[in-house]
Amino acid sequence: MIDPIDPVESTSFLRHAQTSAENSARFPDLHPPLDRQTAIAEANRCLFCFDAPCAQACPTHIDVPRFIKKIVSGNLAGSARTILDANILGASCSRACPVQVLCEGACVMHRYNQQPIQIGRLQRYAMDAFQAGGAPLPFQPAAEAGKSAALIGAGPASLACAAELRRQGIRAVLFDARPLPGGLNTYGVAEYKLPLVESLREIDLLARLGVEFHFNVEVDAARLAMLEREHDAIFLGIGLGAIHALGLPNETLPGVLSALDLIAGYKSGSITSAPARVAVIGAGNTAIDAAIAAVRLGAAEVTIVYRRAPDQMSAFSFEYEHAHREGVRFLWNLQPAAIVGQDHVEAVELTPYESTGQPMTLPTDLLVLSIGQASHAGFLKDIQLDRGRIVIDRFTRQTSNPKFFAGGDCTNGGREVVDAVAEGKRAGIAMAAWLGGRQPVAKEPAHA
Repeated sequence: MIDPIDPVESTSFLRHAQTSAENSARFPDLHPPLDRQTAIAEANRCLFCFDAPCAQACPTHIDVPRFIKKIVSGNLAGSARTILDANILGASCSRACPVQVLCEGACVMHRYNQQPIQIGRLQRYAMDAFQAGGAPLPFQPAAEAGKSAALIGAGPASLACAAELRRQGIRAVLFDARPLPGGLNTYGVAEYKLPLVESLREIDLLARLGVEFHFNVEVDAARLAMLEREHDAIFLGIGLGAIHALGLPNETLPGVLSALDLIAGYKSGSITSAPARVAVIGAGNTAIDAAIAAVRLGAAEVTIVYRRAPDQMSAFSFEYEHAHREGVRFLWNLQPAAIVGQDHVEAVELTPYESTGQPMTLPTDLLVLSIGQASHAGFLKDIQLDRGRIVIDRFTRQTSNPKFFAGGDCTNGGREVVDAVAEGKRAGIAMAAWLGGRQPVAKEPAHA
């Protein structure tokens, strides 16, 4: 039997909370919180659209006009409850969501050549007030149903699934290989977007619902079989594995690490500075987060190297613009051909990728890899995979084994936090139906 750990009272939590406080000066909020006067003025700009395209653009379908209207009336607790009713991780999503391409991107203000309503910052305003005031949750667990589910991984998908299960009176037991909950919210989202301490604070909501946590637990095929015998259903929120390797000699030299290791390292306090020259391979959002982190950790020269053209990078345009403002430079249509160094990385040799051009040698003291993550679903038995991703029903999140459900990066290949929340929530609703002897929902329920 594995003893549960209280993430709020553990010394590990307190140590990491202190680290987060130390990081706050170096990694201040990308979008500072609104004060009361500004929040009310911004909320009053909202047209409270009947069809609410902003709510439709949100993967969790938060009733945006409703929560903003409650801010206008001064009912911040009611505003937060509206958010939490749709998205139990509404606080972290208010900070980490790419609102420019979701709710704010769909705002009708664009039709009038006006700035969209600052929905993300208003959502944070309501959630900050909720967390400071200790208001009750918008729902409580139902009477115990006599069923239990094991959830593998404690990232956003599993947390959202667990909240829905508890909402239906089903016991939810989470297992995670790391010492702290939250998944990428805790370990992989840039500190200036979502501070570590804020990710951990949000876990208290799940604890109040009776969700059980077990940390430092590696779930392999044998342990999964044991959990399958002990529980009535299983949710797989295992995320993705390690960053892909380049497959070049010298890749194990000191000074070569993954973008996720860099981000997790500075968030935990194990990395406190960066050397003078940093090269980041890849041009996704995580690569940009790593590059900006290197700048703020003291690097004098940070370069992102991408094998294709600017219009083919996977990073959002606003992330690219942010990196430019931070002083990150970009090299396009180049790929690594060799890593130079003996006892430590000294440079990376670059050659043109599918284009004419000249090879070059880029001196670097730190080489950061961010070229996508591998799957680590190989330990799963009797569950259909497609190129390493878990195959699921689009609506119910049920796998080829009806006792298993899944969501998040292990099924979608790596999208946004809010997508994982939406998938976990949908899976929790379907699991509860299945455990109750009902057919899992064939379409998205009204409150999801």
